[in-house]
Amino acid sequence: MTALDETLLADGDALAAADVGGVLRALASAGAQVREAVDLSAEAGVARLADDDRPRAVVVAALAGSSAVADVLIALAGRGCPVPVVVRHGGPLPSWVGPLDLVVAVSLSGRAPGPVALAVEASRRGARVVTVAGEGSPLAEVGARPGNVQVRPARGVRADGGDPRSSRVALWSLLTPVLLACDAMTLLKASPADLAGVADRLDAEAEASRPWTETFVNPAKNLALELSGAVPVVLADGDLTAAAARRAASMLARTARVPAVSGALPDDASEVVATFGGPFAAGVDDVFADPFLDGPSGPRQRLVVLRDAFAAVRDEDRRLADAVTQTASDAGVRTSEVVADDGTPPQRLAQLIARTDFAAAYLALASGTDPAVSPQVADLKDRLG
Repeated sequence: MTALDETLLADGDALAAADVGGVLRALASAGAQVREAVDLSAEAGVARLADDDRPRAVVVAALAGSSAVADVLIALAGRGCPVPVVVRHGGPLPSWVGPLDLVVAVSLSGRAPGPVALAVEASRRGARVVTVAGEGSPLAEVGARPGNVQVRPARGVRADGGDPRSSRVALWSLLTPVLLACDAMTLLKASPADLAGVADRLDAEAEASRPWTETFVNPAKNLALELSGAVPVVLADGDLTAAAARRAASMLARTARVPAVSGALPDDASEVVATFGGPFAAGVDDVFADPFLDGPSGPRQRLVVLRDAFAAVRDEDRRLADAVTQTASDAGVRTSEVVADDGTPPQRLAQLIARTDFAAAYLALASGTDPAVSPQVADLKDRLG
């Protein structure tokens, strides 16, 4: 396993030079993405959705990196959402979808086959369709049809002035119009004023996690250090933080090339705790071990607990999370915790996502990995045509 280069991690200029794909800069543009997307959504007429009746159901069509949009939407709508929210990555469109329903299709390029096919079929059946897609793309053409709404993604901030490289680092460009659309239909609370607070929270996290901040005061760099050489299990303490846990596991895999799994309390408590008795959690490393005679130690499990703000968590949920972390400690499994500050649900979720996004990027860079490009993913796409 590649050792983490702590010298590189501490050198902001070296990190910026190593980040040839501009991933850190793109992540730091998250607040700017939100603000620009709010303006683009207003120009596209998202607010006019408030003039229509509330939909019977919402179908979200998103694939790969864009699928985090669906996770966040479900987390913020919550179990008390007045209508069901269904996620589809590809066809077929559920047979019950019709004129009373809303289909939201998201793709940065606007060419993802699954969302495009679902949007086309939804429009054919007379359902309302909201698309967030690159201009001139097949998906944007569906969103531009009469009665539908099409929003082009915010460009964000890149050193070369171009669009973010992938949907992984353009999450807020894609997510913001969807949240505004659902706010207009009173499915959740995410007004432009609410999203201004989200942008401020993202800016604050980007400032705290900037490359030139010393490692010992940089929360994302610290988390990257803790994850070095580990097999991460990312555990959310509830429904809201579950979206951040899924996003963290995805970013660790795609950005840092680290296999990670995610779960959420209370449903996944037993499965996570059971792994504390497995081969990756077998005790603490022996400080007297000789690496030449005994060989290098293998990867060790690391429990990463994403916690909501203290005031937002019920006492019984907090006790369960505390019990899981204590069980991990007793089993010799090290734990990292990321705790959201007080604020609105979108602000708290944004902070957790930003922290783990930056940590995954730092883990990749300090391990000698380009966080922007995966040769194996490129090979897979070539093989699939």
